[in-house]
Amino acid sequence: MKVTLVIYGLTGGGAERVMSIVANYWVSNGWDVTLLMLVPPTTQPFYPLDPRIQLKSLDVASKSTNVLTAIANNWNRIQVLRRAIIASKPDVAIGFMNSVNVYTILACLRSNIPVIVSEHMYPGTNDANKIWQLIMKLTYRYADLVTVLTQNALPFYPAKAGYRAIVMPNPVVAPEPSVAEAELSHAPSLIAIGRLHPQKGFDLLLKAFHKIHAKYPDWELTILGEGAMRAELEQLRSQLKLVDLVHLPGLVSNVPTYLDRADLFVMPSRFEGFPMALCEAMAYGLPVLAADCLSGPRDIIEDGVNGVLVKTEDIDALAAGLDKLMSDPAKRQQLAKNAPSILDRFGVERVMDLWQEAIDRAIARKRR
Repeated sequence: MKVTLVIYGLTGGGAERVMSIVANYWVSNGWDVTLLMLVPPTTQPFYPLDPRIQLKSLDVASKSTNVLTAIANNWNRIQVLRRAIIASKPDVAIGFMNSVNVYTILACLRSNIPVIVSEHMYPGTNDANKIWQLIMKLTYRYADLVTVLTQNALPFYPAKAGYRAIVMPNPVVAPEPSVAEAELSHAPSLIAIGRLHPQKGFDLLLKAFHKIHAKYPDWELTILGEGAMRAELEQLRSQLKLVDLVHLPGLVSNVPTYLDRADLFVMPSRFEGFPMALCEAMAYGLPVLAADCLSGPRDIIEDGVNGVLVKTEDIDALAAGLDKLMSDPAKRQQLAKNAPSILDRFGVERVMDLWQEAIDRAIARKRR
């Protein structure tokens, strides 16, 4: 099988993590995999890729300063992408995430190449501007298949409107165990992972932690990730007098080292798709506490069994959930014991079988 994957770039995000997992899996099973990125060649992938993957940077990710340059840049992206996809001679082309999905569909029009587009956010919380949302609605009808992360995302792409959509959860891999580094704190600790972006709710987490930290003076909080909210979070940390207790090390490659030292994983997000950080923390065997978003955590966590859910965007509820678990080592141990069962539902082999079925379906449709 020859597969061409298209993504904006391979930074340290969840969708990018999924892309690296599926690409590595397919090439390790003898598939011919081409991975096209829109970013310049100087942008290196954050996640490790099998050297047998044909990685190509198209260098068409320039920013647009006005409407006219946006039209010109998008037209150029589509043309460059079309040439690259056709040159790779794939059995199927797969786009990842909003705008790249649109580019991939348009690049493959009248090429007889089956196209699958993969959504990695709950459509009800799509933060794309209204023009892009309209373009997505129009172009997605031309995809041979649209994959969404959860059942409650399917109604956004109804068959009666011309869409062909299926549920495709993210494949979960347990991070490899790591020997903890001596310089990391041995204090009891919370860990959170994600972009420093309003979506992830780390401002809510800081405020919730502030509410209870006097009761747990030895506990610390580490938030792994980078993003536009760094300065705001650092300022909030100072205002709450948590500088010595809250750590923001940025993007790190040794995530398992931090997981080794953590006593509880926290995901305070305002909205999610199918959060890989949460899944991998559970697969690693950590107890988890997550906000009950419209999509994502509630599809992953069985409340009270393999994790705990709390009300979204509710600082008091988040603080109460933290208090409950931080004060109860036995409950944390029980949740940690049950957490790896996530691999039974969303392990790589299971999800990659679903991908095989999706590819076969897209190819069969194109051949009709």
